[in-house]
Amino acid sequence: MVDERVRKIAEILIDYSTEVRKGDRVLIEADVDARPLIVELYKQALLRGAYPRVKLRLPELSYIFFKHASEEQLKYFPEVDYYEVQRTDVFIGIRAPRNTRELSTIDPSRIGLRMKVLKPILDWRVEKTRWCVFYYPTSALAQEANMPYEEFEEFVFNSCLIDWRELSKRMEKIKKAIEATDEVRIIGERTDLRFSVKGRKAIVADGKHNMPDGEIFTSVVEDSVNGEIYFDIPAVYAGNLVEGVYLRFKNGVVVEARAERGEELLKKLIATDEGAKRVGEFGIGFNYNITRPVHNILFDEKIGGTIHIALGRGYKETLSKNESAIHWDLIKDLRKDGKVYFDGKLVMENGKWLIA
Repeated sequence: MVDERVRKIAEILIDYSTEVRKGDRVLIEADVDARPLIVELYKQALLRGAYPRVKLRLPELSYIFFKHASEEQLKYFPEVDYYEVQRTDVFIGIRAPRNTRELSTIDPSRIGLRMKVLKPILDWRVEKTRWCVFYYPTSALAQEANMPYEEFEEFVFNSCLIDWRELSKRMEKIKKAIEATDEVRIIGERTDLRFSVKGRKAIVADGKHNMPDGEIFTSVVEDSVNGEIYFDIPAVYAGNLVEGVYLRFKNGVVVEARAERGEELLKKLIATDEGAKRVGEFGIGFNYNITRPVHNILFDEKIGGTIHIALGRGYKETLSKNESAIHWDLIKDLRKDGKVYFDGKLVMENGKWLIA
């Protein structure tokens, strides 16, 4: 008997997020522990006349690869994977990690090198397929969130089973305001940051690419970021937790970077390439069904009443010019003593938007 919530998630991913149609070539890339959802997605895709195929990811393989691969193997470009994604219309990624810290002892430079190699595959998937990623609840994710499994499972489904079309309408108002704005200013604890979004395009993320979703994001004028910002929500990168990140910018470039935990990783990531020192994305969390961080960026960046910026690669659809091998989101909670101004006008205070 299929859990009704799993069936509903599958239908949202198939019918709303990726709009699977007859004849679509659908790639379901999934961790094996998400079996109930994998089976339901496969079934629903077939019922719509598509051609689904399943690519299973086994636990521990990433760790084994990064621990034992030679430099030659790290630099090897998987032509078969590139061929496959070029012949994919719909990509659905289902993550169900058994160990959220699997790569915590791996040298981040090895992961960064591999990401550079795989970038053409990621770029093709992001730019030329209809895609969506969902995190299936697992015990490991519940432990990471410091929640009992049943409560975490309910948390995940509640954050997804909402009226996405209605939420999209509300976010559209803020999107229009952003696109009419030149300077954004963010005020909060150890934070006074200014940057320009003039001429950039804002995107309403309403469940088409991430599930759960609920954010508005844009890019920034690359040399316009000035000031300081303190991120009070922990960030996770490849299984590594980084907490209390403080960044200071001058003319768009990070000139000072500190962290209360994980500072070495922070500095290594910023040193990945020139684009990693700059902001590729400015985002606004707008899913108020997500009320607390769970150490998973897919959820945490959507928390209603937060903002985030991403170091590294910006999205072309926002007219970003920033190129990088990394894209790392860092989140700021503004629900207590936080403010956002658009061209000097107060538009958000203590996590509540005054224009939505």
